[in-house]
Amino acid sequence: MLRQLSPRADRLIQQRVAPIKFAGMDLGIAGRRAAVAASSAGLGYATAAALCEAGCEVVISGRNPERLARAAARLAGAHPVLADVSGPEGAERFVADAKAVLGPIDILVVNSGGPPDGGFGDFGVSDYAKAIDLNLLSVVAMCKSVVGEMRERGWGRILAITSLAVRQPIPGLILSNTARAGATGFLKTMAGAVAADGVTVNSIQPGLHATERLRQVWGDDFDSLAERVPTRTLGTPESFGRVAAFLCSDWARFITGAAVPVDGGMSQGLQ
Repeated sequence: MLRQLSPRADRLIQQRVAPIKFAGMDLGIAGRRAAVAASSAGLGYATAAALCEAGCEVVISGRNPERLARAAARLAGAHPVLADVSGPEGAERFVADAKAVLGPIDILVVNSGGPPDGGFGDFGVSDYAKAIDLNLLSVVAMCKSVVGEMRERGWGRILAITSLAVRQPIPGLILSNTARAGATGFLKTMAGAVAADGVTVNSIQPGLHATERLRQVWGDDFDSLAERVPTRTLGTPESFGRVAAFLCSDWARFITGAAVPVDGGMSQGLQ
């Protein structure tokens, strides 16, 4: 049973449903067709909301029918698709279903849940295989399902929501550290291969954001968690969504092969 949220934690998590405004800024992607994986809640939902606000036609997805329906009801014009992207077969089906709704996909946001938390001594080899299906092979499958058509049309955006753990491994998240690092290598390599065709491929690396996933992994003492961040605040889903939408925009056409941290300064490495 989930623990009762503290008032501060509940307030911060609920911010993810707030309308996202770009203050009149035109991202140049109105009318583009976007498919956002694992987007019925959290950072995936915030990204879908930002793309809707930018004028995209958006497919959102999730495994839980009730939660997916609630998310679609909050996003005017979003199309819900029930999907499980925890492995390559489900990831391919998600893209196929999104195409059936929208037609060819212009913007693909690759996302999935995280594997179980734990350290080196907690898992066997089979656990790593499941994590790789979830956070690496599903990424490969979704990308391969859209990138050919994007190259033919001369325009496309692929953005993967990964984790700060790729840049700076997080103790207690060894499965995620391992699988998402592989996905980052794949994305960086693919970016160079398709850049000349007008397709950008980037990843965005969230740090500590006020989401239900954060509470599940670290607990709901958000005040203490915020002390770990140089800004002394947690990120909000809606601000993350704005950054994600910008990386999918026409303005970001010269950004590709990048892994962008959105972490309040938590990553301390020079690269």
